[in-house]
Amino acid sequence: MKSMGKRAEGLRLERMQASQMWQDNSFRNRHPILPGLRDRDGPRPTLKEFLFGGGRRAPKGPLPVHDPRAAWLKPPDTGLRATWLGHSTVLLEMDGARVLTDPVWGARASPSRIAGPKRYQPVPVALKALPPVDVVVISHDHYDHLCFPTIRALARQNVPFVTSLGVGAHLQAWGVAPERITELDWWESHTVPGTGLTVTAAPSQHFSGRGLKDRNATLWSSMVMRSERHGVFFSGDTGLTTEYAAIRERLGPFDLVMLEVGAFHPAWGDIHLGPEHALEALELLGGGAFLPVHWGTFSLALHDWDEPAETVLKLGTQQGRQLVMPRLGEAVEPARVEGVMPWWRGVDQAGDTSCSLTRRQKAPAREEATGDEPALPKNMPCPLD
Repeated sequence: MKSMGKRAEGLRLERMQASQMWQDNSFRNRHPILPGLRDRDGPRPTLKEFLFGGGRRAPKGPLPVHDPRAAWLKPPDTGLRATWLGHSTVLLEMDGARVLTDPVWGARASPSRIAGPKRYQPVPVALKALPPVDVVVISHDHYDHLCFPTIRALARQNVPFVTSLGVGAHLQAWGVAPERITELDWWESHTVPGTGLTVTAAPSQHFSGRGLKDRNATLWSSMVMRSERHGVFFSGDTGLTTEYAAIRERLGPFDLVMLEVGAFHPAWGDIHLGPEHALEALELLGGGAFLPVHWGTFSLALHDWDEPAETVLKLGTQQGRQLVMPRLGEAVEPARVEGVMPWWRGVDQAGDTSCSLTRRQKAPAREEATGDEPALPKNMPCPLD
């Protein structure tokens, strides 16, 4: 299947093998797992639970959305603006440069067009309606972060890509010209020509792979974008790691911190943050406005679809964090966000998707079958993402 990508070879593979993260023919997490992150004794979710489990794993109605195109016509007054487009896809405007993170416009986080986690609803704006993008940043190669049909569409544009070691093999196989691909090892940086924007790959605690035989064949990273006046941290996917303190020291401070909060489970605590650990990661990173991502788009775990948002709102408010939790497609300048409207609370109320019953909570200042879909395992020792 073309959607599964391609393994690295030749000079690309040689560069990967030279990385300190490469060990025994694959990449490895080198940092010790913090005690208590993973519940080794608790039950692991089964594939049956994942496919047929009950609960509120998907919203009952459509999520409220904004059309951001009018806002995009005017530069942000503060120089930094973020538009959350679903899951980990964010359009960042940083002092005149535009960055698109982990773009996923596909209907499913899956190699198949007819099976696998399906998104709750379309992206608020069509891919072709985006303003010109200066760089696409991709953290790792899981399906909910690296989307085959989206990359195929972006390949027809002249936009450059910055990603982790090995992921470029997928991009090139899908039509992206090799001269438009920059692959980074941790702590390596790339300056996007003509923008003054620097992208740096940084540590994360995760894994990679798009099939049953390519586990950890490419690197996973968090990404730091820095323009003339602003810094943004993007976690990609990760468990909690004290390496975030080193990221703060070497690459901080950050005006905006985008951390994954969804698709968590006690058995996956070493490779996914979840809301509580995301707030701990925020502390290690030195704080900053916090935009939770990796939720509200796909059902990739067993928790309620809105549990990440509720937990972040509750604990973040208690801790005095500056929370940035916009509706899908809502273009916001983090420096001007003064509170959170829990818009998600109206979604599951029958006949009410307007969020008219919610109140603003003030935060303290500061498709077709291809015939060769891969088989899935019976149990899920690790998540699909």
